[in-house]
Amino acid sequence: MNKSSRTKKKPLKENYQLKERQKIEEEVFDKRTLLHISKIMKKGIISNLDYPVSTGKEANIFKATTPSGANVAIKIYKIMTSPFFRKQKYILGDSRFKNIRWNEREVVYLFARKEFSNLEICEQAGVNAPKPFFLEGNVLVMSFLGENGLPYPQLIQTVCKECFLDAIIQNIQKMYKAKLVHADLSEYNIMIAKNKIPYLIDFGQGIVLSHPKAEEFLERDVKNILNFFKKFGFTRDFKETLNKIRT
Repeated sequence: MNKSSRTKKKPLKENYQLKERQKIEEEVFDKRTLLHISKIMKKGIISNLDYPVSTGKEANIFKATTPSGANVAIKIYKIMTSPFFRKQKYILGDSRFKNIRWNEREVVYLFARKEFSNLEICEQAGVNAPKPFFLEGNVLVMSFLGENGLPYPQLIQTVCKECFLDAIIQNIQKMYKAKLVHADLSEYNIMIAKNKIPYLIDFGQGIVLSHPKAEEFLERDVKNILNFFKKFGFTRDFKETLNKIRT
């Protein structure tokens, strides 16, 4: 390979990285979102938005730094690419949210408020979950689950242990007693800390027990978790587990 052919590849790589960066910026950092982040900074809640730690169809999560130097997580719900209209079943029937304006931005803001409210319930109930700090529009500030700037691994990324299963069931029980159901629980939205404590995340779909589908979603959550652990030889009876959660 001659020198001229080697030099041609570098611009292609740079162009690809530039396009990917522009894509993220277009999907996440629209003008109103940037305004929300600016307000959060002006209030002294964060001093810097550092880098992304998780990307998804509905939201991206960034590590940020507070004025005191502490790490926090910033969850930015996407406006332009969010399929939230397909998730009306998690809103309709939730007594906390009425007189909804069914436009794209307002629905996304509603899911951000929903997650913030659900995290507040979890904090009061002693559930292992991110602590909510602040909400502005579609931007949620919460505690950072990780060490040295790196997030804890997901349950699916760890060596599965039976103690994780017991702790997860205990957390589901605490939520249920607080009249909350996660409604989207799986091995992908549970993080495992180094001290082997599982943390439940992604509460945007969480519903209160007065929701007409609360029990149905609870059963689905429990089935998801039990089926995952069954692959590793850790079994629990489904009906007995539900009875334990409900008592």
